Amino acid sequence: MRRYTALLLMAVYFGVAAPVNAQIAVYGETVYTMDGDPIDNGVIVIEDGRISAVGSQSRVRVPSGATIYRGAVVTPGLIDAHATVGLTGITNQAQDQDVQENSKAFQPELRAMDAYNGRDPLVGFLAGLGITTVNTGPAPTALSGGQTMIVSTGASTVEEGLIKAPAMVSVTLGNISGAYKSPGTRAKIVAEFREAMLEARAYTAKRDNGAAATLRGEILADMLSGAIPILVTAHKAHDILTAIRLQAEFGFNMILDGAAEAYLVLDEIKASGVPVIIHPPMIRTNGAAENAAFSTAAQIHAAGIPFAFQSSYEAYVPKTRVVLFEAAIAAANGLDREATLEALTIGAATILGISDTHGKIAVGRAADLVVFDGDPLEYTTHACTVFAAGALVSETCN
Repeated sequence: MRRYTALLLMAVYFGVAAPVNAQIAVYGETVYTMDGDPIDNGVIVIEDGRISAVGSQSRVRVPSGATIYRGAVVTPGLIDAHATVGLTGITNQAQDQDVQENSKAFQPELRAMDAYNGRDPLVGFLAGLGITTVNTGPAPTALSGGQTMIVSTGASTVEEGLIKAPAMVSVTLGNISGAYKSPGTRAKIVAEFREAMLEARAYTAKRDNGAAATLRGEILADMLSGAIPILVTAHKAHDILTAIRLQAEFGFNMILDGAAEAYLVLDEIKASGVPVIIHPPMIRTNGAAENAAFSTAAQIHAAGIPFAFQSSYEAYVPKTRVVLFEAAIAAANGLDREATLEALTIGAATILGISDTHGKIAVGRAADLVVFDGDPLEYTTHACTVFAAGALVSETCN
């Protein structure tokens, strides 16, 4: 396998996957399929990029001549449920920063796929750490910075890696960027959002009566109808309650994002039926997230609220977090190990609406796999081998 190392390291750096190998067998001392109990001494067979068999080594026939990979633990490819990677670049300079459009505070018609750069080294960096799928888009710094998309980190272009677009529309309640003259207060933020929802109602009625479609009108209509979920970033408890109140008023499909003070309103979140993409546990505790806690994920899980992890966005260098490391902190602060892995895989896929194709190891699916040399939630463990959408994108352990 050493013969591939130089090629693969180059491929990961530039966000380009190596060609799909026809037959591969991946052995793991423990295989977390996220589709039942973990398998001791398991094996996954990949043929032409798809999983053709998975089970214990004593039961699965491995094709002769298959390329072999081994590790201590194998998991599905990890999912970052809310990122800005691909719009946030590695150099932290104007030419690779497309996360915030400052011309207006509310622009839900902007599309992440029109700005995404799959060749940015940050994309390959995440792939090499086992994050094979990201829901990426604008920073949560505007009332609405636009639409997110779901993409494979193993691909160098949107056309090759696109999984779902639009995936969500980003909306922020509470504190937004000072780059906008308006809105500046919470009351104004909510009023402008409500006005947009009323505009969507009026647009839908006119369109149904024969009026011409517009770019803004169509996305607003899809937001209102629930056809596209609204990802509402709200950290303060009263902002979370405002988001729940707005969802009840208009009936849109909402996913709560950030939720630093979720532990203060767990009953209300649970009653709303809204899932949460939790803030990174290591988020800097300032601004709206001043009361974030390492234990929030454990408390959300204990309350029975579906949740996933995210890298999110903070305006500093380095320009991306790693959900695996964030999840490990949550696990060290009370979150059950199985729940942690679920939130990184099938739990995230379910919230993102891609659980039919992602988040678990099962026959027929494209191979999104991570092979670790130890416990994935331990700091000293390495993601040795990574497959994304059936392609080998990283091989770093000897």
